[in-house]
Amino acid sequence: MALFDAARPNPAGFRDVTSAEVSVPAQGFRIIDVRSPEEFKGPLGHLAGATLVPLASVTAQAVGWKKDEPLLMVCASGGRSANAAQALTRMGFSKVMNLVGGMNGWTQAGKPVEK
Repeated sequence: MALFDAARPNPAGFRDVTSAEVSVPAQGFRIIDVRSPEEFKGPLGHLAGATLVPLASVTAQAVGWKKDEPLLMVCASGGRSANAAQALTRMGFSKVMNLVGGMNGWTQAGKPVEK
């Protein structure tokens, strides 16, 4: 089953997933990290294959993305990525997910990161 199909619906229109449910490298979804470049390269690292798109530029960058492509939004704790996921949903993206707990939860779960 695809990650999006297994993800839990969020009232804001996107879906939530946990670190336990996600495997990298991504298969069937695109990872968008909405943190700053310093955070992306910092101590928490980032998910393998993630594309850095800082939160302030997500909606501008997303204009060229496929609206039916499954997207996993990531930040440090899950808050900024939830904001990005909600904004993309409002733009008409239909398969947006948020990593609950963000990179903090990911590293606490002992999952692999790139630095």
